[in-house]
Formats: sequence, C-alpha cells, structure tokens
Amino acid sequence: MARTKVTTVVKPVQKSPVGKKAQAIAATEPVSAKKKVGKTANPLAPARVAAILDALEKTYPGVVCALNHRNAWELTVATILSAQCTDVRVNLVTPALFKAFPTPKAMASASLPELEELIRTTGFFRNKAKSIQGAAKVVVEEFGGKVPQTMEELLRLPGVARKTANVVLGSWFKIAVGVVVDTHVMRLTHRLELTKETAPEKVERDMMKIIPQNHWIAFSHELIHHGRQICIARKPRCADCTLEKLCNSSDKTWTSH
Repeated sequence: MARTKVTTVVKPVQKSPVGKKAQAIAATEPVSAKKKVGKTANPLAPARVAAILDALEKTYPGVVCALNHRNAWELTVATILSAQCTDVRVNLVTPALFKAFPTPKAMASASLPELEELIRTTGFFRNKAKSIQGAAKVVVEEFGGKVPQTMEELLRLPGVARKTANVVLGSWFKIAVGVVVDTHVMRLTHRLELTKETAPEKVERDMMKIIPQNHWIAFSHELIHHGRQICIARKPRCADCTLEKLCNSSDKTWTSH
C-alpha cells in the first residue's frame, strides 16, 4: 500500500522592522511626555495606549502564535510544554510527540516513560508528561475527545492555567476572554508602565481594563514577538524599536527624546 505524504505548513516567525524602517514607524506616533527619568507623565492615557497598539499593529501585521500546531489539541499540549521553555525548543519536540500520539485518546493511553522521553528536552519533563496525559484523559472522558471552548472548562484540564487557556481560546478558537500574560508580556507591560502588578492574573486584569477587547488576542502575540526580537530583557534594542517614542523606561539603551 502506497504511503500518503502529509505536509505540515509551518508559518514563518513574524519579523520586526529594524533601523530606519522601525524609526519611520516610531515617527508616526506621539512622544510620551516624561515626568522624570524613567517615569511617563500619564502612562495610561487613552491616546498613549492607542498609540502603543497602533505601533505594534504596524510592526507585526497579521501576527500569529509562534507555537506550531494543526488543531486545538496540539496547541494545548504545545502551550503546556512551553512553560519554562522556548517556543523554538517546543517546536522541535512536538512533531515526534504528535506522530507517536496524534490524538487525545492516544496520549491518554501512552505510558509516562514514553511521554517523558519524547519531551525530555523541554525541561520539567516528568511534571509536563503527567499534565499532558492528564489533560488528554479529561478531554477524552469529559469532553468527547474535543478541546472545550470555554475558560471554565479548559481550566479543568491538568496543566492548564489562564495563560494556556487564553492561548488556545484566542489563537485557535478566536475567542477573546482574556489576555495572555507570559514573561515577555509581563516585562514589556512594566517597561511601558501599563501596570505595576507582579502577579500574572493581576497584570491580565489591568490589561483587560485598558486594552479594547478586539485587541486582546493580537496584543499578546505582538508583545511576545517584540520581547523576543527587540525589547530584550538585558539589553533592549531601543534604536530598532517602533515603540521608542512612547517608552520612557529607565533602562533604555537609546533615546530620541
């Protein structure tokens, strides 16, 4: 019997403009007035928030989730595996994992040692193996093998907290019930002075107050891409940042104002 070749289309990582192109985008936005070094006069002003959203949208048009997936179940598993791990590493691991156990039913029946070996390089692999197998069992036993489409139901899956649930609901089902808050979103919302909170659920609550709901899904993806490429933790590339005129962070490496 001839084999059917299955081709997986992987979307490219959204690149950020750099240099003159980035500065051209930044030039279209207003300058956020400083109260003092590192402090914006009115960081939550609606006009400033709107300008931040505008600059991000221009920088990352059509942005998508960086985790490769073909369905809601694969995205759920990939997001669980992404905890304390890079998306690049997860994308290297998941093809073999989903080839061996392509459905929730198959993963629910797998042995933990098999799962652990396949996801070992993502870190914390024993706990993650228990989580993805536990999630598979709940999906099969309580939801007929289909990933649920509400926050309340998703939170019943082992290994799934609000971040993972928001990723699945937003990226796959296009349902905006919250804002994804990962380490990049946490860091950038603080640099931009959009929140002073340190707990993810409180940061999410703050973002839901100031960001229009129709921007919740894209906003997280845009910040995540921006945090990886431009607004890097130790040495932000401010000269290449389209948000530079709107940012007064005390650790900027370059400023135009």
